[in-house]
Amino acid sequence: MKNGLKRLALAFALSTLAAGGAAAQSHLRIGLAEDPDVLDPTLARTYVGRIVFASICDKLFDIDEKLNIVPQLALGHETSADGKEVTIKLRPGVKFHDGEAFTAEAAKYSLERHLTMKGSFRKPELGSVDKVEIVDPTTIKLVLKEPFSPLLAQLTDRAGMMVSPKAAEAAGDKFGLKPVCAGPFKFVERVQQDRIVVEKFADYWNKDQVFIDKVTFLPIVDGTVRLANLRSGGLDMIERVLATDIKTVRDTPKLKLTKAVSLGYMGLTMNLANGPKANNPLGKDARVRRAFELSIDRDALNQVVFNGEFVPGNQWVNPTNSYYQQAFPVPKRDVAKAKALLKEAGVTGPIALDFMVPNGPETRAVAEVVQSMAAEAGFDLKIRVTEFATSLKQGEDGDFQVYLIGWSGRSDPDGNSFVFQTCGAPQNNGKYCDKEVDAAHAEARAKSDPAVRKKAYETVARKFLADGQIIYLYHPQVLVALSDKVDGYRQMPDGLVRVVGVKLK
Repeated sequence: MKNGLKRLALAFALSTLAAGGAAAQSHLRIGLAEDPDVLDPTLARTYVGRIVFASICDKLFDIDEKLNIVPQLALGHETSADGKEVTIKLRPGVKFHDGEAFTAEAAKYSLERHLTMKGSFRKPELGSVDKVEIVDPTTIKLVLKEPFSPLLAQLTDRAGMMVSPKAAEAAGDKFGLKPVCAGPFKFVERVQQDRIVVEKFADYWNKDQVFIDKVTFLPIVDGTVRLANLRSGGLDMIERVLATDIKTVRDTPKLKLTKAVSLGYMGLTMNLANGPKANNPLGKDARVRRAFELSIDRDALNQVVFNGEFVPGNQWVNPTNSYYQQAFPVPKRDVAKAKALLKEAGVTGPIALDFMVPNGPETRAVAEVVQSMAAEAGFDLKIRVTEFATSLKQGEDGDFQVYLIGWSGRSDPDGNSFVFQTCGAPQNNGKYCDKEVDAAHAEARAKSDPAVRKKAYETVARKFLADGQIIYLYHPQVLVALSDKVDGYRQMPDGLVRVVGVKLK
Protein backbone atom coordinates (compact mmCIF):
# COMPACT_ATOMS: atom_id res chain seq x y z
CA MET A 1 0.00 0.00 0.00
CA LYS A 2 2.89 2.35 0.81
CA ASN A 3 4.35 1.96 -2.70
CA GLY A 4 0.89 2.42 -4.18
CA LEU A 5 0.49 5.73 -2.33
CA LYS A 6 3.87 6.87 -3.61
CA ARG A 7 2.73 6.18 -7.15
CA LEU A 8 -0.51 8.01 -6.44
CA ALA A 9 1.52 11.05 -5.41
CA LEU A 10 3.66 10.69 -8.52
CA ALA A 11 0.58 10.61 -10.72
CA PHE A 12 -0.64 13.83 -9.14
CA ALA A 13 2.78 15.39 -9.69
CA LEU A 14 2.78 14.34 -13.33
CA SER A 15 -0.73 15.73 -13.70
CA THR A 16 0.33 19.07 -12.21
CA LEU A 17 3.41 19.29 -14.41
CA ALA A 18 1.36 18.49 -17.50
CA ALA A 19 -1.22 21.14 -16.65
CA GLY A 20 1.21 23.86 -15.61
CA GLY A 21 4.19 23.25 -17.86
CA ALA A 22 2.54 22.40 -21.14
CA ALA A 23 -1.10 23.41 -21.08
CA ALA A 24 -1.59 22.60 -24.75
CA GLN A 25 -0.17 19.09 -24.44
CA SER A 26 -2.62 16.22 -23.98
CA HIS A 27 -1.27 13.70 -21.49
CA LEU A 28 -2.97 10.33 -20.96
CA ARG A 29 -2.14 8.54 -17.70
CA ILE A 30 -2.86 4.81 -17.56
CA GLY A 31 -2.74 2.71 -14.41
CA LEU A 32 -1.36 -0.80 -14.92
CA ALA A 33 -1.92 -3.75 -12.60
CA GLU A 34 1.75 -4.80 -12.80
CA ASP A 35 5.09 -3.61 -14.04
CA PRO A 36 5.92 -5.17 -17.44
CA ASP A 37 8.90 -7.39 -18.02
CA VAL A 38 11.47 -6.48 -20.70
CA LEU A 39 10.17 -4.16 -23.43
CA ASP A 40 11.58 -6.25 -26.26
CA PRO A 41 8.84 -7.92 -28.34
CA THR A 42 11.11 -10.90 -29.01
CA LEU A 43 11.84 -11.59 -25.34
CA ALA A 44 8.73 -10.28 -23.58
CA ARG A 45 6.05 -12.55 -22.14
CA THR A 46 3.72 -10.53 -19.87
CA TYR A 47 0.19 -9.39 -20.63
CA VAL A 48 0.83 -5.95 -19.18
CA GLY A 49 3.82 -5.60 -21.48
CA ARG A 50 1.52 -6.17 -24.47
CA ILE A 51 -0.53 -3.16 -23.31
CA VAL A 52 2.59 -0.96 -23.49
CA PHE A 53 3.63 -2.47 -26.82
CA ALA A 54 0.24 -1.50 -28.29
CA SER A 55 1.43 2.11 -28.07
CA ILE A 56 4.98 1.73 -29.33
CA CYS A 57 5.26 -1.32 -31.59
CA ASP A 58 2.89 -1.77 -34.54
CA LYS A 59 2.42 -5.26 -35.96
CA LEU A 60 1.96 -6.59 -39.45
CA PHE A 61 -1.71 -7.24 -38.67
CA ASP A 62 -4.21 -6.44 -35.90
CA ILE A 63 -7.70 -7.58 -34.88
CA ASP A 64 -11.03 -5.76 -34.68
CA GLU A 65 -13.88 -6.12 -32.18
CA LYS A 66 -15.15 -9.26 -33.94
CA LEU A 67 -11.70 -10.90 -34.03
CA ASN A 68 -11.32 -10.29 -37.75
CA ILE A 69 -7.70 -9.94 -38.83
CA VAL A 70 -7.09 -6.48 -40.29
CA PRO A 71 -3.99 -4.83 -41.83
CA GLN A 72 -1.64 -2.66 -39.81
CA LEU A 73 1.95 -2.47 -41.11
CA ALA A 74 0.90 -4.91 -43.83
CA LEU A 75 -1.61 -4.01 -46.51
CA GLY A 76 -2.71 -7.57 -47.23
CA HIS A 77 -1.59 -11.13 -47.90
CA GLU A 78 -1.95 -14.07 -50.25
CA THR A 79 -1.56 -17.75 -49.36
CA SER A 80 -0.49 -20.30 -51.97
CA ALA A 81 -2.78 -23.18 -52.91
CA ASP A 82 -0.70 -25.68 -50.91
CA GLY A 83 -0.68 -23.38 -47.87
CA LYS A 84 3.11 -23.31 -47.68
CA GLU A 85 3.80 -19.80 -48.92
CA VAL A 86 2.34 -16.58 -47.53
CA THR A 87 3.13 -13.41 -49.44
CA ILE A 88 2.67 -10.18 -47.46
CA LYS A 89 2.46 -6.73 -49.03
CA LEU A 90 3.87 -4.07 -46.71
CA ARG A 91 2.63 -0.55 -46.14
CA PRO A 92 4.91 1.93 -47.93
CA GLY A 93 6.24 5.13 -46.39
CA VAL A 94 6.43 3.80 -42.81
CA LYS A 95 9.27 4.95 -40.56
CA PHE A 96 10.72 3.57 -37.36
CA HIS A 97 11.15 5.91 -34.39
CA ASP A 98 14.83 6.42 -35.28
CA GLY A 99 13.88 7.66 -38.75
CA GLU A 100 14.89 4.45 -40.53
CA ALA A 101 12.52 3.24 -43.26
CA PHE A 102 10.32 0.19 -42.75
CA THR A 103 11.06 -2.02 -45.75
CA ALA A 104 10.91 -5.67 -46.72
CA GLU A 105 14.48 -5.96 -45.49
CA ALA A 106 13.46 -4.62 -42.07
CA ALA A 107 10.47 -6.97 -41.92
CA LYS A 108 12.69 -9.92 -42.78
CA TYR A 109 15.16 -8.85 -40.09
CA SER A 110 12.44 -8.55 -37.44
CA LEU A 111 10.93 -11.95 -38.19
CA GLU A 112 14.32 -13.65 -38.30
CA ARG A 113 15.23 -12.00 -35.00
CA HIS A 114 12.08 -13.51 -33.47
CA LEU A 115 13.13 -16.90 -34.86
CA THR A 116 16.83 -16.94 -33.95
CA MET A 117 17.51 -14.68 -30.97
CA LYS A 118 18.58 -16.49 -27.82
CA GLY A 119 15.72 -16.62 -25.32
CA SER A 120 13.07 -15.71 -27.91
CA PHE A 121 9.49 -16.45 -26.84
CA ARG A 122 8.36 -15.80 -30.41
CA LYS A 123 10.30 -18.70 -31.90
CA PRO A 124 7.60 -21.33 -31.20
CA GLU A 125 4.90 -18.94 -32.42
CA LEU A 126 6.70 -18.72 -35.77
CA GLY A 127 8.07 -22.25 -35.70
CA SER A 128 6.38 -23.16 -38.99
CA VAL A 129 8.39 -20.53 -40.87
CA ASP A 130 11.29 -22.09 -42.75
CA LYS A 131 12.60 -18.86 -44.27
CA VAL A 132 11.68 -15.28 -45.08
CA GLU A 133 12.28 -14.07 -48.63
CA ILE A 134 12.29 -10.53 -50.01
CA VAL A 135 10.16 -10.29 -53.15
CA ASP A 136 10.59 -6.54 -53.66
CA PRO A 137 11.18 -3.52 -51.36
CA THR A 138 7.60 -3.67 -50.02
CA THR A 139 6.85 -7.40 -50.24
CA ILE A 140 8.01 -10.43 -48.26
CA LYS A 141 7.25 -14.10 -48.65
CA LEU A 142 7.09 -16.49 -45.71
CA VAL A 143 8.04 -19.99 -46.83
CA LEU A 144 6.59 -22.51 -44.38
CA LYS A 145 7.76 -25.98 -43.40
CA GLU A 146 4.14 -27.06 -43.51
CA PRO A 147 0.78 -25.27 -43.74
CA PHE A 148 0.08 -23.29 -40.57
CA SER A 149 -3.43 -21.87 -40.27
CA PRO A 150 -2.82 -19.73 -37.13
CA LEU A 151 0.06 -17.80 -38.77
CA LEU A 152 -1.78 -14.53 -39.42
CA ALA A 153 -3.26 -14.61 -35.92
CA GLN A 154 0.29 -14.91 -34.54
CA LEU A 155 1.28 -11.86 -36.59
CA THR A 156 -1.42 -9.79 -34.85
CA ASP A 157 0.64 -9.98 -31.66
CA ARG A 158 4.31 -9.72 -30.62
CA ALA A 159 5.45 -12.13 -33.35
CA GLY A 160 4.24 -9.57 -35.87
CA MET A 161 5.92 -6.56 -34.21
CA MET A 162 8.58 -4.88 -36.29
CA VAL A 163 11.76 -3.43 -34.79
CA SER A 164 14.35 -1.09 -36.27
CA PRO A 165 17.25 -3.26 -37.51
CA LYS A 166 19.71 -0.42 -36.95
CA ALA A 167 18.65 0.09 -33.32
CA ALA A 168 18.36 -3.63 -32.59
CA GLU A 169 21.83 -4.36 -33.96
CA ALA A 170 23.35 -1.52 -31.96
CA ALA A 171 21.63 -2.50 -28.69
CA GLY A 172 21.85 -6.29 -28.92
CA ASP A 173 20.19 -7.95 -25.93
CA LYS A 174 19.76 -4.48 -24.33
CA PHE A 175 17.21 -3.41 -26.95
CA GLY A 176 14.39 -3.76 -24.40
CA LEU A 177 15.87 -0.89 -22.37
CA LYS A 178 15.03 1.54 -25.19
CA PRO A 179 12.84 -0.15 -27.82
CA VAL A 180 12.65 1.41 -31.29
CA CYS A 181 9.61 0.31 -33.28
CA ALA A 182 7.10 1.84 -35.72
CA GLY A 183 4.12 2.53 -33.47
CA PRO A 184 2.13 5.71 -32.77
CA PHE A 185 4.29 6.59 -29.76
CA LYS A 186 8.04 6.47 -29.24
CA PHE A 187 9.71 5.34 -26.05
CA VAL A 188 11.04 8.11 -23.79
CA GLU A 189 11.93 6.62 -20.41
CA ARG A 190 11.30 3.83 -17.97
CA VAL A 191 11.79 3.83 -14.22
CA GLN A 192 11.40 0.23 -13.09
CA GLN A 193 8.37 -0.38 -10.86
CA ASP A 194 7.48 3.30 -11.26
CA ARG A 195 6.58 4.57 -14.74
CA ILE A 196 6.97 4.19 -18.49
CA VAL A 197 6.68 7.34 -20.60
CA VAL A 198 6.07 7.49 -24.35
CA GLU A 199 5.49 10.46 -26.66
CA LYS A 200 3.64 10.93 -29.94
CA PHE A 201 5.74 9.98 -32.97
CA ALA A 202 5.51 12.83 -35.47
CA ASP A 203 6.19 10.59 -38.50
CA TYR A 204 3.72 7.83 -37.64
CA TRP A 205 2.03 6.46 -40.75
CA ASN A 206 -1.45 7.02 -39.27
CA LYS A 207 -0.63 10.22 -37.36
CA ASP A 208 -3.95 11.88 -38.24
CA GLN A 209 -5.63 9.44 -35.86
CA VAL A 210 -3.28 10.10 -32.93
CA PHE A 211 -4.69 12.85 -30.70
CA ILE A 212 -2.65 12.29 -27.53
CA ASP A 213 0.79 13.87 -27.11
CA LYS A 214 2.11 11.82 -24.22
CA VAL A 215 1.17 8.60 -22.43
CA THR A 216 2.48 7.65 -18.99
CA PHE A 217 1.97 4.09 -17.79
CA LEU A 218 1.99 3.76 -13.99
CA PRO A 219 2.25 0.26 -12.51
CA ILE A 220 0.10 0.20 -9.34
CA VAL A 221 -0.41 -3.34 -8.08
CA ASP A 222 -3.05 -2.44 -5.50
CA GLY A 223 -6.39 -2.29 -7.30
CA THR A 224 -7.90 -0.09 -4.60
CA VAL A 225 -5.16 2.51 -5.06
CA ARG A 226 -5.53 2.35 -8.85
CA LEU A 227 -9.24 3.05 -8.61
CA ALA A 228 -8.77 5.79 -5.98
CA ASN A 229 -6.24 7.43 -8.30
CA LEU A 230 -8.70 7.33 -11.19
CA ARG A 231 -11.55 8.74 -9.10
CA SER A 232 -9.41 11.59 -7.84
CA GLY A 233 -8.11 12.52 -11.29
CA GLY A 234 -4.55 11.25 -10.86
CA LEU A 235 -5.17 8.77 -13.69
CA ASP A 236 -7.31 8.87 -16.81
CA MET A 237 -7.68 5.13 -17.31
CA ILE A 238 -7.02 1.91 -15.41
CA GLU A 239 -6.91 -1.66 -16.66
CA ARG A 240 -8.08 -4.76 -14.76
CA VAL A 241 -10.64 -3.13 -12.52
CA LEU A 242 -11.49 -5.52 -9.68
CA ALA A 243 -14.84 -7.20 -10.24
CA THR A 244 -15.81 -6.15 -6.73
CA ASP A 245 -15.26 -2.52 -7.76
CA ILE A 246 -17.59 -2.59 -10.78
CA LYS A 247 -20.45 -1.09 -8.78
CA THR A 248 -18.22 1.72 -7.50
CA VAL A 249 -17.17 2.61 -11.04
CA ARG A 250 -20.74 2.53 -12.31
CA ASP A 251 -21.92 4.68 -9.39
CA THR A 252 -19.24 7.34 -9.95
CA PRO A 253 -20.67 9.97 -12.35
CA LYS A 254 -17.36 10.97 -13.92
CA LEU A 255 -16.24 7.41 -14.70
CA LYS A 256 -17.06 4.98 -17.51
CA LEU A 257 -16.61 1.19 -17.64
CA THR A 258 -15.83 -0.89 -20.71
CA LYS A 259 -16.00 -4.68 -20.61
CA ALA A 260 -15.57 -7.68 -22.89
CA VAL A 261 -15.18 -11.41 -22.20
CA SER A 262 -11.46 -12.08 -22.31
CA LEU A 263 -9.88 -14.36 -24.89
CA GLY A 264 -7.84 -15.79 -22.04
CA TYR A 265 -8.36 -17.85 -18.91
CA MET A 266 -7.23 -18.41 -15.34
CA GLY A 267 -6.17 -21.92 -14.42
CA LEU A 268 -4.28 -24.17 -12.05
CA THR A 269 -1.07 -25.54 -13.57
CA MET A 270 0.11 -28.75 -11.92
CA ASN A 271 3.70 -29.99 -11.93
CA LEU A 272 3.75 -33.39 -13.61
CA ALA A 273 7.41 -33.88 -14.52
CA ASN A 274 9.37 -30.68 -13.95
CA GLY A 275 11.98 -31.52 -11.33
CA PRO A 276 11.75 -32.95 -7.79
CA LYS A 277 8.54 -31.11 -6.86
CA ALA A 278 6.64 -33.28 -9.35
CA ASN A 279 7.22 -36.32 -7.15
CA ASN A 280 3.85 -36.42 -5.39
CA PRO A 281 0.49 -38.13 -6.01
CA LEU A 282 -0.94 -35.09 -7.84
CA GLY A 283 1.91 -35.03 -10.35
CA LYS A 284 2.06 -38.77 -10.88
CA ASP A 285 -1.58 -39.90 -10.98
CA ALA A 286 -4.28 -38.49 -13.26
CA ARG A 287 -6.96 -39.78 -10.85
CA VAL A 288 -5.61 -37.45 -8.16
CA ARG A 289 -5.68 -34.54 -10.59
CA ARG A 290 -9.30 -35.27 -11.49
CA ALA A 291 -10.13 -35.53 -7.78
CA PHE A 292 -8.57 -32.09 -7.32
CA GLU A 293 -10.74 -30.68 -10.10
CA LEU A 294 -13.90 -32.27 -8.69
CA SER A 295 -13.26 -30.53 -5.36
CA ILE A 296 -13.73 -27.11 -7.04
CA ASP A 297 -17.06 -25.38 -7.63
CA ARG A 298 -16.39 -22.92 -10.46
CA ASP A 299 -19.78 -21.22 -10.18
CA ALA A 300 -19.36 -20.61 -6.46
CA LEU A 301 -15.81 -19.33 -7.05
CA ASN A 302 -17.16 -16.84 -9.59
CA GLN A 303 -19.89 -15.65 -7.24
CA VAL A 304 -17.69 -15.33 -4.16
CA VAL A 305 -14.68 -13.60 -5.74
CA PHE A 306 -16.15 -11.87 -8.80
CA ASN A 307 -19.80 -11.21 -7.90
CA GLY A 308 -20.79 -13.51 -10.75
CA GLU A 309 -19.28 -11.18 -13.38
CA PHE A 310 -16.75 -13.64 -14.86
CA VAL A 311 -17.41 -16.72 -17.02
CA PRO A 312 -16.78 -20.17 -15.48
CA GLY A 313 -15.00 -22.48 -17.91
CA ASN A 314 -13.07 -25.72 -18.20
CA GLN A 315 -11.27 -25.27 -21.53
CA TRP A 316 -8.71 -22.99 -23.11
CA VAL A 317 -11.48 -21.09 -24.92
CA ASN A 318 -14.64 -19.76 -23.29
CA PRO A 319 -18.02 -21.53 -23.67
CA THR A 320 -19.25 -19.02 -26.28
CA ASN A 321 -16.25 -19.60 -28.57
CA SER A 322 -16.93 -21.57 -31.76
CA TYR A 323 -14.07 -23.94 -30.86
CA TYR A 324 -15.46 -24.81 -27.43
CA GLN A 325 -16.03 -28.57 -27.12
CA GLN A 326 -19.65 -29.00 -26.06
CA ALA A 327 -19.07 -32.71 -25.42
CA PHE A 328 -16.93 -31.77 -22.42
CA PRO A 329 -19.02 -29.35 -20.33
CA VAL A 330 -17.88 -27.69 -17.12
CA PRO A 331 -17.87 -30.44 -14.48
CA LYS A 332 -19.91 -29.95 -11.32
CA ARG A 333 -18.32 -30.19 -7.91
CA ASP A 334 -18.48 -33.71 -6.46
CA VAL A 335 -16.53 -34.12 -3.22
CA ALA A 336 -17.72 -37.72 -2.72
CA LYS A 337 -16.41 -38.76 -6.13
CA ALA A 338 -13.17 -36.86 -5.48
CA LYS A 339 -12.63 -38.81 -2.28
CA ALA A 340 -13.42 -42.07 -4.07
CA LEU A 341 -10.80 -41.31 -6.74
CA LEU A 342 -8.20 -40.57 -4.07
CA LYS A 343 -9.00 -43.85 -2.36
CA GLU A 344 -8.74 -45.67 -5.70
CA ALA A 345 -5.33 -44.04 -6.22
CA GLY A 346 -4.20 -45.33 -2.81
CA VAL A 347 -3.97 -41.89 -1.22
CA THR A 348 -4.48 -41.77 2.53
CA GLY A 349 -4.51 -38.58 4.54
CA PRO A 350 -4.40 -35.01 3.25
CA ILE A 351 -2.09 -34.32 0.28
CA ALA A 352 0.10 -31.32 1.17
CA LEU A 353 0.92 -29.22 -1.90
CA ASP A 354 3.01 -26.11 -2.51
CA PHE A 355 0.53 -23.66 -4.08
CA MET A 356 2.30 -20.76 -5.80
CA VAL A 357 0.09 -17.68 -6.27
CA PRO A 358 1.13 -14.41 -7.97
CA ASN A 359 0.55 -11.47 -5.65
CA GLY A 360 -2.69 -9.56 -6.14
CA PRO A 361 -6.01 -9.19 -4.28
CA GLU A 362 -8.05 -11.25 -6.75
CA THR A 363 -5.48 -14.00 -7.18
CA ARG A 364 -5.13 -14.30 -3.41
CA ALA A 365 -8.92 -14.45 -3.02
CA VAL A 366 -9.19 -17.14 -5.71
CA ALA A 367 -6.41 -19.12 -4.04
CA GLU A 368 -8.11 -18.99 -0.64
CA VAL A 369 -11.45 -20.18 -2.07
CA VAL A 370 -9.74 -23.03 -3.96
CA GLN A 371 -7.78 -23.91 -0.83
CA SER A 372 -10.96 -24.10 1.24
CA MET A 373 -12.85 -26.17 -1.33
CA ALA A 374 -10.00 -28.60 -1.95
CA ALA A 375 -9.51 -29.17 1.78
CA GLU A 376 -12.92 -30.85 1.96
CA ALA A 377 -11.76 -33.51 -0.51
CA GLY A 378 -8.38 -34.16 1.14
CA PHE A 379 -5.96 -31.59 -0.31
CA ASP A 380 -3.85 -29.37 1.93
CA LEU A 381 -2.82 -26.44 -0.25
CA LYS A 382 0.01 -24.36 1.21
CA ILE A 383 -0.46 -20.92 -0.39
CA ARG A 384 2.82 -19.23 -1.29
CA VAL A 385 2.22 -15.65 -2.49
CA THR A 386 4.95 -14.67 -4.97
CA GLU A 387 5.80 -11.55 -6.96
CA PHE A 388 4.46 -12.04 -10.50
CA ALA A 389 7.71 -11.97 -12.51
CA THR A 390 9.38 -14.19 -9.91
CA SER A 391 6.55 -16.69 -10.19
CA LEU A 392 7.09 -16.94 -13.97
CA LYS A 393 10.74 -17.88 -13.43
CA GLN A 394 9.88 -20.37 -10.68
CA GLY A 395 7.19 -21.83 -12.91
CA GLU A 396 9.78 -22.46 -15.63
CA ASP A 397 12.16 -23.98 -13.08
CA GLY A 398 9.54 -26.36 -11.67
CA ASP A 399 9.61 -24.70 -8.24
CA PHE A 400 5.91 -25.38 -7.59
CA GLN A 401 3.39 -28.18 -7.29
CA VAL A 402 0.29 -26.13 -8.11
CA TYR A 403 0.56 -22.71 -9.79
CA LEU A 404 -2.37 -20.30 -10.15
CA ILE A 405 -1.58 -18.58 -13.43
CA GLY A 406 -3.62 -17.01 -16.20
CA TRP A 407 -3.15 -16.45 -19.91
CA SER A 408 -4.29 -13.24 -21.59
CA GLY A 409 -5.52 -15.11 -24.65
CA ARG A 410 -5.16 -15.08 -28.42
CA SER A 411 -7.70 -14.79 -31.21
CA ASP A 412 -6.89 -18.26 -32.58
CA PRO A 413 -7.36 -21.26 -30.23
CA ASP A 414 -3.85 -22.47 -31.10
CA GLY A 415 -2.47 -19.47 -29.23
CA ASN A 416 -4.24 -20.59 -26.05
CA SER A 417 -3.24 -24.23 -26.22
CA PHE A 418 -0.19 -25.30 -28.22
CA VAL A 419 2.55 -23.72 -26.08
CA PHE A 420 1.01 -25.17 -22.90
CA GLN A 421 -0.08 -28.63 -24.03
CA THR A 422 2.55 -30.06 -26.38
CA CYS A 423 5.72 -31.95 -25.52
CA GLY A 424 8.63 -29.60 -24.80
CA ALA A 425 6.66 -26.42 -25.51
CA PRO A 426 8.14 -23.30 -23.84
CA GLN A 427 5.21 -22.59 -21.50
CA ASN A 428 4.49 -26.21 -20.67
CA ASN A 429 5.69 -25.68 -17.11
CA GLY A 430 4.20 -28.92 -15.82
CA LYS A 431 5.98 -30.92 -18.58
CA TYR A 432 2.88 -32.72 -19.82
CA CYS A 433 3.57 -34.85 -22.90
CA ASP A 434 1.25 -36.99 -25.01
CA LYS A 435 2.01 -37.91 -28.62
CA GLU A 436 -1.68 -38.18 -29.55
CA VAL A 437 -2.27 -34.63 -28.30
CA ASP A 438 0.75 -33.44 -30.27
CA ALA A 439 -0.57 -35.10 -33.43
CA ALA A 440 -4.00 -33.52 -32.97
CA HIS A 441 -2.42 -30.09 -32.57
CA ALA A 442 -0.40 -30.65 -35.73
CA GLU A 443 -3.62 -31.50 -37.57
CA ALA A 444 -5.36 -28.35 -36.26
CA ARG A 445 -2.41 -26.22 -37.37
CA ALA A 446 -2.22 -27.74 -40.85
CA LYS A 447 -5.88 -27.32 -41.78
CA SER A 448 -7.79 -24.12 -42.50
CA ASP A 449 -11.32 -25.59 -42.40
CA PRO A 450 -12.78 -24.65 -38.96
CA ALA A 451 -14.81 -27.89 -38.78
CA VAL A 452 -11.70 -30.01 -39.36
CA ARG A 453 -9.75 -28.00 -36.82
CA LYS A 454 -12.51 -28.30 -34.23
CA LYS A 455 -12.53 -32.07 -34.68
CA ALA A 456 -8.79 -32.15 -33.99
CA TYR A 457 -9.29 -30.06 -30.85
CA GLU A 458 -11.90 -32.59 -29.71
CA THR A 459 -9.09 -35.13 -29.48
CA VAL A 460 -7.00 -32.65 -27.51
CA ALA A 461 -9.88 -31.99 -25.11
CA ARG A 462 -10.61 -35.67 -24.57
CA LYS A 463 -7.01 -36.41 -23.60
CA PHE A 464 -5.84 -33.19 -21.97
CA LEU A 465 -8.91 -32.53 -19.82
CA ALA A 466 -8.62 -36.05 -18.45
CA ASP A 467 -4.93 -36.19 -17.57
CA GLY A 468 -3.31 -32.88 -18.50
CA GLN A 469 -1.50 -30.32 -16.39
CA ILE A 470 -4.03 -27.45 -16.34
CA ILE A 471 -7.38 -27.18 -14.57
CA TYR A 472 -9.11 -24.27 -16.32
CA LEU A 473 -11.22 -22.26 -13.86
CA TYR A 474 -12.76 -19.20 -15.51
CA HIS A 475 -12.52 -16.57 -18.24
CA PRO A 476 -12.18 -13.02 -16.89
CA GLN A 477 -14.01 -9.98 -18.12
CA VAL A 478 -11.74 -7.34 -19.59
CA LEU A 479 -12.60 -4.43 -17.29
CA VAL A 480 -11.19 -1.02 -18.15
CA ALA A 481 -12.39 2.10 -16.35
CA LEU A 482 -12.03 5.55 -17.86
CA SER A 483 -12.46 9.16 -16.87
CA ASP A 484 -15.31 10.82 -18.75
CA LYS A 485 -12.61 13.07 -20.25
CA VAL A 486 -11.48 10.11 -22.37
CA ASP A 487 -13.34 9.89 -25.67
CA GLY A 488 -13.17 7.48 -28.60
CA TYR A 489 -11.84 4.46 -26.69
CA ARG A 490 -12.80 1.04 -28.06
CA GLN A 491 -12.23 -2.16 -26.08
CA MET A 492 -11.00 -5.18 -28.02
CA PRO A 493 -11.48 -8.75 -26.76
CA ASP A 494 -7.72 -9.23 -26.32
CA GLY A 495 -7.81 -6.75 -23.43
CA LEU A 496 -5.11 -4.47 -24.83
CA VAL A 497 -5.38 -0.70 -24.50
CA ARG A 498 -5.14 0.92 -27.94
CA VAL A 499 -4.75 4.68 -27.89
CA VAL A 500 -5.01 5.45 -31.62
CA GLY A 501 -8.28 7.36 -32.06
CA VAL A 502 -8.51 8.28 -28.37
CA LYS A 503 -8.99 11.94 -27.38
CA LEU A 504 -8.91 13.80 -24.11
CA LYS A 505 -11.68 16.36 -23.76
